[in-house]
Amino acid sequence: MKKTFWLSIPLAMMVGVSGCASTGTDGQQQGSGNTKTWSGAGIGAVAGAVAGALTGDGGSSTRDRALIGAAAGAAIGGGVGAYMDSQEKELRNRLDGTDIGVERNGNDLILNMPSSVTFDVDASDLKTAARQALNDVNAVLRSYPETRINVAGYTDSTGSNSYNQKLSERRAQSVATYLEQGGVDGGRINAVGYGESNPVASNDTESGRAQNRRVEITLTPTQQS
Repeated sequence: MKKTFWLSIPLAMMVGVSGCASTGTDGQQQGSGNTKTWSGAGIGAVAGAVAGALTGDGGSSTRDRALIGAAAGAAIGGGVGAYMDSQEKELRNRLDGTDIGVERNGNDLILNMPSSVTFDVDASDLKTAARQALNDVNAVLRSYPETRINVAGYTDSTGSNSYNQKLSERRAQSVATYLEQGGVDGGRINAVGYGESNPVASNDTESGRAQNRRVEITLTPTQQS
């Protein structure tokens, strides 16, 4: 059984890869632009193969169960990757030129909103530029409901730790409230403040402190996505 199972793993990877190849309008297969989707499908294929091989009622071979599990796993893994690929592309297009960064970490998307966009010093009221940018973010989030939204607020090191903690919480809540007012389901949103922790630049300079006064929005796919 062990030999049969391990021989099925390369076949599982082939299932994952073949399931990710898409055909463009010119009939050519497209692959280079879908690296994350391929990765998700490949991981899903192997996980599905393992799960399929370890289950069953004895009526099918280990190899057959592994391949069936691989196919299901590839579909699930590739689907999540494709869902986040599409959301990432739309966010990048809409936020181009706004100074809001869009980063990819696995299947998570991270929107970095610096102080130049979000808040004045020692303030938690959203600037006009922040509201305009969040209107675009709102439109995307409404179109992709199968993501969880974590809003994290940060400050620079000026002031006491307790004051900065509360300020960061107010900043995170301001963004979360604006998203909800824009039509995003509040049940998807979590707001948290981290005070002056996790700086991304030195607090010894004004430019560094400005970078640390930020809000990060992390989008994580749900199981349904």
